[in-house]
Amino acid sequence: MIAQSLLLLAFGLVILVKGADWFVEGAAMIARRSGISELVIGLTIVAMGTSLPEAAVSIAAALENNSGVAIGNVVGSNIANILLILGLTSILASVSVKKATVTTELPFLIIVTVLLLIAGRTGSSISRVEGALFCVLFVVYLGYLYAMSRKGEANPAEDTHPMDRPVWQCAAILVLTGIMIIKGSEFVVDGAKDIAAYVGLSDRIIGLTIVAVGTSLPELVTCLAAALKGKADLAIGNIVGSNIFNILFILGTASIITPVPFEPDFIIDMAVCILAAVMLWLGVLRRKTLSRPGGIVMLAVYAGYIVYLLINV
Repeated sequence: MIAQSLLLLAFGLVILVKGADWFVEGAAMIARRSGISELVIGLTIVAMGTSLPEAAVSIAAALENNSGVAIGNVVGSNIANILLILGLTSILASVSVKKATVTTELPFLIIVTVLLLIAGRTGSSISRVEGALFCVLFVVYLGYLYAMSRKGEANPAEDTHPMDRPVWQCAAILVLTGIMIIKGSEFVVDGAKDIAAYVGLSDRIIGLTIVAVGTSLPELVTCLAAALKGKADLAIGNIVGSNIFNILFILGTASIITPVPFEPDFIIDMAVCILAAVMLWLGVLRRKTLSRPGGIVMLAVYAGYIVYLLINV
């Protein structure tokens, strides 16, 4: 039983991650064929592509009334993105950060994370009104990114799929990968639920750990590859943008579809999520660089958090 559930979860993650990658390729090509600028493509389709697994899983979980996975996946992914992924990346190479990320984007991430905690604690759920507010803030954030990119002060994610295909092939890619993303998210949620039931862990713990790290694989691969290629400077901006997307768009969309219950146990996890963002901000505030010592501290904090989750099962 447990072996089947683990295989279902692993298979779901594989087709989810690959489906998201191919979906971005097809969507970017269609957008380019439609005359949309490379700047807008980079700021929207490509930049959000690495967060598609989190979006698919959390929305699918919300539709199944599984708030533990829906919220745990987003919160756990945001924690892993900073403490685990940036920690590992900064050990491989020092990561510099743009001034706008320090002065605007990181403080904005801290604010929206605090807003998520407040939204969850008021009424013990994220309501449709609060979800709509998150989506409005997300549109504001996209407007900010567009304005900054026009000034040359922001780096949209690199488009790694420059080759064009015929429109019918792009459309076929979108249909096929859309099915992969939907089915992959269903497999992940079902596998996580079965594992939680079998080993006696809550959906919250599974969402915060296995599912969160699994759906963060695109960010992990992107950041480590950038560090190995000497392009680690893109890492922090992409991670911060992904975390903002996770909260504002994913949980905003999910809670508009159906209000998402917020378990009291998530308060500690949200505190760790806020702490991670504050640690990153303070770590780069003076020197505008995240170095190896900072990465080691982040990994130590993440390890301590995982130990805390396991001890308090």
